This record gives sequence, structure tokens and C-alpha cells, in this order.
Amino acid sequence: MSGKEKKKKKSTASIPNRHALYEAAVQNVEADIEFFERVYLEEHGRPFRVLREDFCGTATLACAWVSGSPERESWGVDLDRDTLDWGREYRIAPMEPTARERVHLLCDDVLAADCPPADLVAALNFSYFVFKTREALLGYFRSALSALAPGGALVLDLFGGTEAMGDLVESERKDAMTHPDGIRTPEFTYTWEQADFNPVTHELHCHIHFKLSGGRKLKRAFSYDWRLWTIPEIRELMSEAGFARSDVYIEGWDDEADESDGIFTRKDRFENQESWLAYVVGWNRS
Repeated sequence: MSGKEKKKKKSTASIPNRHALYEAAVQNVEADIEFFERVYLEEHGRPFRVLREDFCGTATLACAWVSGSPERESWGVDLDRDTLDWGREYRIAPMEPTARERVHLLCDDVLAADCPPADLVAALNFSYFVFKTREALLGYFRSALSALAPGGALVLDLFGGTEAMGDLVESERKDAMTHPDGIRTPEFTYTWEQADFNPVTHELHCHIHFKLSGGRKLKRAFSYDWRLWTIPEIRELMSEAGFARSDVYIEGWDDEADESDGIFTRKDRFENQESWLAYVVGWNRS
């Protein structure tokens, strides 16, 4: 092996895993869990215990959930075996043994996975956008409803706004962080690219890129072929699937800081913006 080849190999090995970068850039499982706990407690006056994470990827949410209490249990479902295996090695293995036993991962289709009834099913990071037709999304909602215990909730997140329906490139600098396995992710730049949007079908093609110190890049570390669903479409399909009702929670905006405040409030109406984030919560009958 030449010196040039050795140098190239060493440089590539020093690039953090794309899953760790994704978690640091995109996910905020603590905020998600805080929201889940709040809306469930408001609805039932008691905490919930069993979480199912659909399209779970590395299952970092499922792991964080059980780590919060010895009474909690979680199920993660995803079709990508390689991603699940990475999560098992780097997210589940470092956990305390008693917590590790309460995280269950299934390499399966979310439409067919056989799990115990969950108090709350979460499909986050816009993962359900993979369902591009009304029939397909309705089928998922029916499946999720059948997976819920009485009074349980299906929680989805989604984005929208005037910028959502068009080409867009946004970059953000992310701080260094230490992951549960003890590996430290250095500072890096996260770029979200909306490469193409079709107004006729609402099909949306997106990519995630990472740039690390020294100019090292992971271009198109993740790519998505989605349909951009709207709030009324989701709520109408939830109703058709048999959910008792659905609620919409919109993230607030801090005018002084000129950024979102991270607080999601239930709304029946809000002013459209260039971009917004929301949760839609569908409730099973008690």
C-alpha cells in the first residue's frame, strides 16, 4: 500500500459514523419524550409505560425512553437490518443490563410487526412520508391504531410552510457531543437539501450532507424519496382509520431571538410561515 493510500484510509476512518452525525444533527429525543409525557398525562392524568418507535433506525428514542424509569418498556421496528445492528452495538449494548432487557428491536415492516399493545406509537423524523398514496398512509394508520392499547396515542411530526414546497438548502453548525457509547462527535456542519418538489404529486426528494473539520465531507449521507403530507390530509385519514380524534401542536416562535422556541402548543388555527414544525397526535378510543 502506498503512502497516499495509507493517508486516505486513515482520513476516512476518522470520519464519525453517519448515524452518530444524524442523531447529533436531527434528533432531540429528550424533547420528544417530554412532549409525549405531557400530552399523555394531560389526556389521562397518569404516565404511560410502553412506547413503540416505528421506523426506529438506531432506536435512540426507544433506548432513551427505557433509561428514564425501570417501569418503562420499548419496542423499535425498522426494515433496515444494518441500521438496527448498529443501534444494538452502539446504543443498546452500552446501557445498564436491566434497561437493555427492556428494549426490543424487530427487523420488520411497521405494517406487519407483532408487538404487545403500546401506550404510545411514535413515527418521527417524517419517516411515514415514505407512504406516497392515500391508500398506503391509511393502511399505516389502521395498523398503528391496532397496535395501540385503549386510550393510546399515535404521534407524528411534520413540517410545512411556504419554503417546504420548493428547492431549499439550509446549513447549521452543530456542537460537539458525547454519545451513549462514549464516542465523541466533533463539531460539524449539517446541511438539509430539498432537491426537488412536484406540486402535482407533492413528491419531495431530500438529502442530508455533513461537513467536518479539515474539509471532510459526507455528501448525501441520507437521501429521501417522500410525499409531503399536509395537516388536514393526515387528520382526515386518521379519522377514516378509526381514531377517536386528532390534535395538532405547533412549535412556537421567539421573535426576539428570531428562532423557534421549542414549545409545542395545541392549536386549531395558526399563521402560516416560511417554515413550521408540528406534531399531530391521534387518540385511540379508551
